[in-house]
Amino acid sequence: MIKLKNIGNHFRTITEHKLLVMKHCFQVGLYRQGLLHDLSKYGPEEFASGVYYYQGNRSPHAAAREIHGFSEAWLHHKGRNKHHFEYWIDYTSKKEEGLVGHKMPLRYVVEMFMDRIAASKVYKGKDYTERSALEYYEREKPFILMHRDTRALLERLLHMLAEKGEARTFAYIRKLLKKGNY
Repeated sequence: MIKLKNIGNHFRTITEHKLLVMKHCFQVGLYRQGLLHDLSKYGPEEFASGVYYYQGNRSPHAAAREIHGFSEAWLHHKGRNKHHFEYWIDYTSKKEEGLVGHKMPLRYVVEMFMDRIAASKVYKGKDYTERSALEYYEREKPFILMHRDTRALLERLLHMLAEKGEARTFAYIRKLLKKGNY
């Protein structure tokens, strides 16, 4: 049964997350991506599941996976949002290689990085530190299928955030975006 308070709580959580990603994207010059980030979460395919599995301290997709073995809402979400590395997993022209992670465009890697910061801030609250996104990534790293260049950039940004802080990392990202590649 869906708890009515979960509707408001889930809406507040995803909106707080979206606004943080937007703020961070704007700080590095990714205005369009900041505005459009995670809009699919407000659609019925994802919102209803988010309300049903809402817990407040982690993604509702994790709870859905524990019960069903997968999250239908996550499959919908990652298939529509290019800032998720999972969007970029596909076969190559050499089928024997199986599924591989393809190199993500720079702007989506940056949005993915901002997404990880925002998720850490929302879910950790007052316990957030600039190491939080790196610590979460390190726990999940063995299970991630990602192109080596994309992985290297994400890791460089996560370590830079943890060691040098948000201001210096965002300044580096602005320079990287002006250069246009990685």
